[in-house]
Amino acid sequence: MKKTNLSFIKPLAFAIATVGLMAGCGSDDSNSSSSAAISTVVDSEDNQLAFDATAYTTVNISLDGVTMAVRQYRIVYVANPIEMASQSAFGSTMLLDDPYIYQTMIVSVAEASVSDENTALYFKVNNAGWFTSAVATDITEGAEFVSTSDTDAVGAALKAGYVFIDVGTRSRGARAVDGSWAGKAPAPVVDAKAAIRYLRLNDALMPGSAERIVVTGTSGGGGLTAAVSASGNSADYLPFLAAVGAAGVTGEDDSLASTINDDVFAAVAYCPINNLGNADAGYEWQYNGIRSDDNTGSLNGVAYSAGVQPAASAAIAALFPDYLNSLNLTLDDSSALTDATMSSAIVEQLKEELERQLAAGTDVPDYGEDFSVTLRGTTYAIANDWLTLSGSGTSATVADIDFEKFLKFVTTPIALKTVVAFDAVGVTGNPNISGETNLFGSDSYEYANFTQWSWNNNEVLGDGSGTDDTGLAWSDYLASTSELATQLKLINPIAYLNTDADSAPYWYVRHGMIDRDTAYAMQLTLYYAIKNDKSVRDVSFKMPYLTPHSGNYDVQEAFSWIKTKLDAGI
Repeated sequence: MKKTNLSFIKPLAFAIATVGLMAGCGSDDSNSSSSAAISTVVDSEDNQLAFDATAYTTVNISLDGVTMAVRQYRIVYVANPIEMASQSAFGSTMLLDDPYIYQTMIVSVAEASVSDENTALYFKVNNAGWFTSAVATDITEGAEFVSTSDTDAVGAALKAGYVFIDVGTRSRGARAVDGSWAGKAPAPVVDAKAAIRYLRLNDALMPGSAERIVVTGTSGGGGLTAAVSASGNSADYLPFLAAVGAAGVTGEDDSLASTINDDVFAAVAYCPINNLGNADAGYEWQYNGIRSDDNTGSLNGVAYSAGVQPAASAAIAALFPDYLNSLNLTLDDSSALTDATMSSAIVEQLKEELERQLAAGTDVPDYGEDFSVTLRGTTYAIANDWLTLSGSGTSATVADIDFEKFLKFVTTPIALKTVVAFDAVGVTGNPNISGETNLFGSDSYEYANFTQWSWNNNEVLGDGSGTDDTGLAWSDYLASTSELATQLKLINPIAYLNTDADSAPYWYVRHGMIDRDTAYAMQLTLYYAIKNDKSVRDVSFKMPYLTPHSGNYDVQEAFSWIKTKLDAGI
């Protein structure tokens, strides 16, 4: 039977059946990668996960004004799902009617595509804010979709004949019926991989090809997309996959092995909140110099300038250069990406995007004119004091970008996150469960600080986190237990890019030009980590013009890119 001796993985809720044998299932797609040709000897848990092609409902939708029948399968994708009770977010708690709603996926396929064994699987994860994500779908009876819209990914996917898969996953804020916080890292990555393994196990029985999985998500879902896509087939996840009864995991303890792959074809990640263990350092390194009472809110009634936020920001910012420089990433000209070159690399991306817009005829304001920026339903006229153009019309080019003033421009319509931005609980007077702190730590506690500064400065006694409760400074705590270090690694795409993991060969990454939800420095770090990975065949990265924190605003461009990569084959 499968088991693990890692103390921080929940014990199995019921005994797992003895190992059995079954003939392997796999697509006969001629473009399948060699990595798929592995042994498919499986155990009886995999028998429990056999796909039932008759277990579907039919919904009728409208696509481009024409009625389309869509088959829909609702599938619990693990053999040992964790029985969940509630979901907490933004200070409220929702009780669950379906205890397995997080480890469930909804597979939707147009009747016309049911017999197409070669079409792509468009695999959508959610997890905005890295919150737990109950499965849901927009493909419902009577729903209307438009395939030519730049904001309708469902319409574009169904028009292309792809199988559309909505995936639920555990994550922060999820609580099991036994009272444990069962969504702690790496739960969302584990669940997404388990869903992929289900698709691989049943590839010969299901529509589409599991060798053509395109994972996509926005914000926390973008971060989840990146983590899943970077870490394909890594054995690091096997104990966690075994614990939930994922397909294709055999053996026990140190002999755990995989008979099924979980790598994917492509990643489409919008504004990915990624690399959480270093996100605060990157954020403060980026914004420390321009923070003020005008663009940073108060904490617990104390204004930015009057409290501890400025000192915390400076201390956290100072941690970023050593981290970035330790990655040994290189730019396009083979020079090093370091704290000394990062800002110019970001400026170069800005310049490329602005010149794309100018060439396309976009009315980009020159110095002294106003930008018109729409955020959350409000339009702002903001003076351009950072961009100078040369020439006019579609022949215009960027003459100069004042990067510090650009950062101030970005924070004019919407304030920065307060300090601390991501590992926010229990520090700087923050009274709330905010940031991503509750994605980490033991399932017995609601949260645990996961960065050096926040751990060492935790000020809440009795929360089980920080030097105040453990008596251990950050480095000593990491050395004393593998739990937190493991959690941080298994949700971080940077930890798997440029390693022997089977990273997705194709990446499409977007981060809006006026998106302040994570630092541009974090996105450039991800971009160059992807680009430096020799197994990656293509990466498309842009900072779309005047776009805030959002996703699926360029559906036509994204789906054209997907089609080009699928047509090229694996």
